[in-house]
Amino acid sequence: MVTKNKKLKVLARNLRKDMTLSETLLWQYLRKGQMLGYRFRRQEVIGNYIVDFFCRKLRLAI
Repeated sequence: MVTKNKKLKVLARNLRKDMTLSETLLWQYLRKGQMLGYRFRRQEVIGNYIVDFFCRKLRLAI
């Protein structure tokens, strides 16, 4: 498992608090497994990057 960059973790937390309107609308659809039962996470740190939405089961980053 890759160690998460602590600075990115803090930045991701701030991005979750200050989502854009587009992100908010998409999150309302993706949350709680509403998209065919798949679960998504917001502002996920992957290596040296922060992806807006991530589904671990599908290995899909948006």
